[in-house]
Amino acid sequence: MGFECIQFHGSPSGQIVQRKFVHPELASDEVAVKVTHSGLCGTDVHYSRADMVLGHEGVGIVHSIGSGVSSLKVGDRVGWGYPNKTCGQCEWCLQGEENYCRNIQMFGIADFEQGSLSSLAVRKEQWLFKIPEGVSSEDAAPFMCGGVTVWTPLINHVKPYHRVGIVGIGGLGHLAIQFAKKMGAEVVVFSATDSKREEALQLGAKEFYTTKGLDDYSTLGITKKIDRLLISSSTKSSLALFYPILNPKAMIFPLTFGDGDLTVPNAGTIQNGISISGTMIATRFMQNKLLEFAGRNDVHVVAEKFPMTVEGANAALERLKEGKMRYRAVLSWD
Repeated sequence: MGFECIQFHGSPSGQIVQRKFVHPELASDEVAVKVTHSGLCGTDVHYSRADMVLGHEGVGIVHSIGSGVSSLKVGDRVGWGYPNKTCGQCEWCLQGEENYCRNIQMFGIADFEQGSLSSLAVRKEQWLFKIPEGVSSEDAAPFMCGGVTVWTPLINHVKPYHRVGIVGIGGLGHLAIQFAKKMGAEVVVFSATDSKREEALQLGAKEFYTTKGLDDYSTLGITKKIDRLLISSSTKSSLALFYPILNPKAMIFPLTFGDGDLTVPNAGTIQNGISISGTMIATRFMQNKLLEFAGRNDVHVVAEKFPMTVEGANAALERLKEGKMRYRAVLSWD
């Protein structure tokens, strides 16, 4: 017997619609999860016109398990993000970087009935993560995508002695500030306006600079140059603006998808050894470590909450489209 559930799909109009669906019986490596919470982020806006279940920041309680499942039991609280299955055999899987698997099954390209805007989701055991007791479900949901997006470059490339620049204080930036501060780095925030200065400082930033209208960032009066720069805003512009305030061998991490191209100065990049590095979600190891770190270090998500209804989902989607969300959206069945 299958599992009947309520799902919230994208549609050609861009409005979220409600449907009923019956999941087939579980395969041996599958887990049925009763969804309690789901985040909503910019990727869901991109797919809002697609005929698929939206949501890829899920948290819920294990309802049933397949015959081959060994790491989870009924009643466990788990979360999941983009990926659902990797091949386990390619060079990336074999070296522990399965997030780059060329045969990855993930949100938007496979498993179109497995989104987290649903009353029940069926997932592969390998990409489900137990939520530690110290992490609330409301925090855990955005950690599944927004959290790991900033966590990966920080944990892989930032040392406690680095000065970390964060551009934008939105759904990604407010988490990047907290993680970088808790890692011991010195956090410097760049924002278009001064409106979020106090909040940035409260979250852990040491310095805050307003950039709107400036075409020469050397005039910002920055106290020391930046070692690592995370671009967490959706605006695409020339990275040349930041070069005067970057240390030699600095690394730049563009974190958001969107239209337009990032451009860099050729000579300045070569002469100063500047690196521009893309980053793709996180490995399973890093996702688990993020959850442990957040629980130990009191990292929390600033989120607006919505009911898991078609009205609530559309209200959250509209807030995202308008750029008014502060800072993540979390829907729940509570």
